[in-house]
Amino acid sequence: MVLVRIPDTLRFLSGGVGELTVDGADLAAVLVSLEVRHPSFEERLMTDDGRLQGFVSVFIDDTESCRFAGLAASVDGGTAVSIVPAVAGG
Repeated sequence: MVLVRIPDTLRFLSGGVGELTVDGADLAAVLVSLEVRHPSFEERLMTDDGRLQGFVSVFIDDTESCRFAGLAASVDGGTAVSIVPAVAGG
């Protein structure tokens, strides 16, 4: 099981829950499992062609997923995946 950390700004999609555990051998599978449990994550996180939105970063443990293999990055039990949407303001 992989721990997924949900930021405050997206917790309305997870029923207010900040951390979930889901199955998945790679980041793509983790995000699919998240979508199965809590529909609407995909439309917030992914583009129509299956890539992460430009304003969303996903970290595997403490490293941004793009430094690995992106959505194909392997994850295993005990891994923490953190979803980090961009924050803007002035």
